[in-house]
Parts: sequence; C-alpha cells; structure tokens
Amino acid sequence: MEFTPDIVYEDNHLLVVIKPHNIAVQEDESKDDDLLNLLKNYIKVRDNKPGNVFLGLVHRLDRPTGGVMVFAKTSKCASRLTEQLKNKEMKKNYLCVTLGKPVQDKARLTCYLLKDEKNNVVNLATRSDYGAKEAILDYEVLDNKSNMSLIKVNLLTGRSHQIRVQMSRQNNTVIYGDFKYGDKTHGGNLALWAYQLQFNHPITKKQMIFKVLPDIEHSPWKLFENVIAKLV
Repeated sequence: MEFTPDIVYEDNHLLVVIKPHNIAVQEDESKDDDLLNLLKNYIKVRDNKPGNVFLGLVHRLDRPTGGVMVFAKTSKCASRLTEQLKNKEMKKNYLCVTLGKPVQDKARLTCYLLKDEKNNVVNLATRSDYGAKEAILDYEVLDNKSNMSLIKVNLLTGRSHQIRVQMSRQNNTVIYGDFKYGDKTHGGNLALWAYQLQFNHPITKKQMIFKVLPDIEHSPWKLFENVIAKLV
C-alpha cells in the first residue's frame, strides 16, 4: 500500500496526523495495513533511517473512526503523553451525526461496558460484571436537520466503541453509518470524527490544541456544513 500521511504537526518529539476512516491503528488479526506501521515505514523512507523507527502509540481510534491522533517519536515523550492520558489531562473531542435526536440536548452519559472479543462488539454491562469498565462522556447537540443530529462529544474515558455504544444504547439514537450498532440503512463511512485533541507538549510543556474538521463535502456532514465551519 502506497501511503502518504496527512501530517498536521511534526517536530523532533511528536507526530500529529489525520487517521483515515476504515484503517486499524495497530496490527490486528486481519493483518491489514495499519496506521502505526504505515507511519513507521513512511518515516524510515522519508528520513532514510537505518533500522527500526520508534513511534509510540499513545491513544487509539476504532477502525471505522477518522480524525486527529498524536504519536510519540521518543520513548520519553510516549511515557509523558501516556501519563497525561491516564490523568485525564489529554482532552479528546469528537463530532458525530446520529439518526434521531437524543432526549436531552446536553448531558453526561455514564455506564459500564463489556467487550465481546470473539464477535468484536461491546455491550452494556453492570459494575459487577467481570471485565466491565466504566465509560463516561459528555455530549451536546449542536444542530438538528432531517431527523438527524450533529453532536459534539467530550470523551472522558477511552473505551472500545464507547461513543458508538453509548449513543445507541443509552440515547435512543444511532450514529449514521454504524451498521454494527443499529444503522442498517446507510453505507459508507461512519459519521464519527475525532476533531479536536488537546495536551501539553511533553518537552516544552506548551499547551497544544489541534482541530481537524470532517469532510463537509460528503454526506451526512454536508447537511451541517455551516455549523461545522464555525468550530475552527
């Protein structure tokens, strides 16, 4: 696979890129090309580096989800960014388009999730279920059109499929294009996008904020293009 990453920011310590839809962040059972190894190979060729290239995976996005991600170019930076993530100092905001409208325009969703590894699905669980993990997010409805809602999500825990499950199981909505969790009508890319990432630079300590908007030329984002454009 010929691959040229969409680089948002790069220095000697960090690499911030846009993850395309429908590509795994790291190698999985499918053995498909994954973003981490594609980036390593790209840097190796671009910079004519001998041996293996170090690139630390700090956080993840589900395969169908696109948006902004940061990778660490040194082990020290990887450790410090991971610590920020653990201490909830790294802020991650998403946009999604749902079919239907949540009961509340703004709310915090809290539940427990349990992943079925065999079938790669996540289900609601109880606190006492073995392996269940607490999942918390805040959301706000930004606009409604044609029985669809544009929603901003502040992710407070980073569980697998978290936004997709919490929106579909707790909110009587389903994310556009999410066949796995209830949208059996619309094909194409999942309308879930990591649009903002905020953290402190692991070396300079400077606050770093990156915003990358979804492609408003494509459905269903185009329906909300005026609202999305104001988020820059």
